[in-house]
Amino acid sequence: MTNNDIMRRVRYTFDLKNNTMVEIFALADQSVTEALVASWLKKDDDPALKPMLDVELAAFLNGFINLKRGKRDGEQPAPETRLNNNMIFQKLRIALNLKSDDILNIMRLAEFNLSKHELSAFFRKPDNRHYRECKDQILRYFLQGVQRQQRPSSGA
Repeated sequence: MTNNDIMRRVRYTFDLKNNTMVEIFALADQSVTEALVASWLKKDDDPALKPMLDVELAAFLNGFINLKRGKRDGEQPAPETRLNNNMIFQKLRIALNLKSDDILNIMRLAEFNLSKHELSAFFRKPDNRHYRECKDQILRYFLQGVQRQQRPSSGA
């Protein structure tokens, strides 16, 4: 999955307008324009599509956490320059304040079954022997399940 695809899915799922997305970036102390947001949201085959960098998606997800849960006391964490699916999954889990059982229920909404042990492996540190890389398919199922939970009438 591309960063642009992840952002499009989050935007659709939570019915976020471009100006709201600019505000979400501002919550993470990042400044972007509506035109830039619109260029990230273009379809993959549109020549005006601007590929979204990891640091830009990380800033958006940090702002999304601040929007959903409020700012953490102290300093705003700097957005990561490199992201992987495990980090994206973790940021979405934090933003949506999800526990393991919540995530497993969301995955079932997307008709994908996962055990608690498999799930916990995605949130371990990479040097842990039980760490497991989150593949695109798992992240896609999670985003699809969240969409079905948030927008049940969309039929996705």
